[in-house]
Amino acid sequence: MTELSPTAMIADDEPLLRSSLKRMLAAAWPQLQIVAEARNGREAVEYYQQHRPQVCFLDVHMPGVSGVEAARQIGREAQLVFVTAYSEYALDAFEHGALDYLVKPVEAERLADTVARLRQRLSERQQGLHSEALLDQLAERLSAKRKPAPLRWLRASVGNVLRMIAVEDIDYLRSDEKYTRIAWREADQSPAQALIRTPLKELIEQLDGERFVQVHRSVVVNLHAIDKVLRNDNETATLVLKGDGERLPVSRSYVGLFRQM
Repeated sequence: MTELSPTAMIADDEPLLRSSLKRMLAAAWPQLQIVAEARNGREAVEYYQQHRPQVCFLDVHMPGVSGVEAARQIGREAQLVFVTAYSEYALDAFEHGALDYLVKPVEAERLADTVARLRQRLSERQQGLHSEALLDQLAERLSAKRKPAPLRWLRASVGNVLRMIAVEDIDYLRSDEKYTRIAWREADQSPAQALIRTPLKELIEQLDGERFVQVHRSVVVNLHAIDKVLRNDNETATLVLKGDGERLPVSRSYVGLFRQM
């Protein structure tokens, strides 16, 4: 494949953004042939293997397999250009010559600079030398960007009183149909419970993973509240909590969390 007929793939889960980038590339680089358009990272890897384009424009945020993970699988054979809406981490992650980036909405002048660099690299037959360290850094920052700060308080109605319960004081949370039952300790260490309307599966995503762990499909426990773990004969376990010794089940799927305890 010569410089007169370079090939490229565009991967973005937004059809309008794919079309927009394709039009802008046609104006900035008429010789470039778009041989594949992927809707997600999985398709990007699949289409790359089928068509082997020289350049891959990868949206960073895509459902399922992200653009970063797709880049890992594509490897060193293609010139990679990440497309991102978050310039604050794109700038320092990509200004190393190994990777290039475009910030949404893509500007014609910025795209022209990218095209010039790509054409030079292709003409010199230099393959993209993106490093695993840079990809690791980007993946870590993306994860931190998506993940909100851990939940600190829960509101619960106890009789006619609306209580603000510090999450760190909660011993465990148990699914109760469409509700979640939370159990915590009052200031005098006496046990208390209340129902809240938020389903357990939604709360799990907001809890601090270093403090709270799921031990059963319907139970999440505060590790600081556990007194001891009793191993059962049927490859399950039972947690005994501090204070009143309340017991919680640990199913087979989660018992491995406590094998070293």
